[in-house]
Amino acid sequence: MGFIRSLKLSFGIWINKIFKKKKAKIGLYGPPNAGKTTLANRIVEDWSDGGTMGLVSAIPHETRRAVRKEGLIIEANGSSIELDIVDTPGMATKIDFRDFMAFGLSEAEAKKRAREATEGVIEAIKWLEDLDGVLLIMDSTEDPYTQVNVVIIGNMEARKLPLLIVANKIDLPEASPARIKAAFPQHPMVSISALEGSNVDELYKAIAAHFR
Repeated sequence: MGFIRSLKLSFGIWINKIFKKKKAKIGLYGPPNAGKTTLANRIVEDWSDGGTMGLVSAIPHETRRAVRKEGLIIEANGSSIELDIVDTPGMATKIDFRDFMAFGLSEAEAKKRAREATEGVIEAIKWLEDLDGVLLIMDSTEDPYTQVNVVIIGNMEARKLPLLIVANKIDLPEASPARIKAAFPQHPMVSISALEGSNVDELYKAIAAHFR
């Protein structure tokens, strides 16, 4: 009986390896206001029955807790991949409550948001232990070679996490995805507008190819 059970178990594992659908848990990372939640909402809109991942705001650190959406089936390149996506809080090396007061928040509200944003950064770092890969979203209208981006990429490389850079906001006239590619040539990159949906089909193809 032991031999038969072992044979059945081995056969089951073999069948699963052949027919199992590709699946990956992907985190969306990047500086505040780079467009992570806008992109997360776009992915959910394109590959589910509706809904959103979170609110979008001009105020930095609108997302202060990681939000997860499971079971999104993305089809591209003649294959499919099942994604669990995690929209993470904006990464920052310094969070000052006075920056929030510039957007009209009271001192008490600003301090509360700064505290929650700091906790969110810590949570985002912890999520790296449970991910299969990362989409690093950068604002292509800004200088990419910042301390935040360098720290994020260094962290991903140290963990050997598959990384795909997303150069966002190409709909804006001052956008320069080439600057991002020049700053981090060692990683694949796709240029998109998450807001308008421009080139997102190419992003889906890259996701299907990169996170096998």
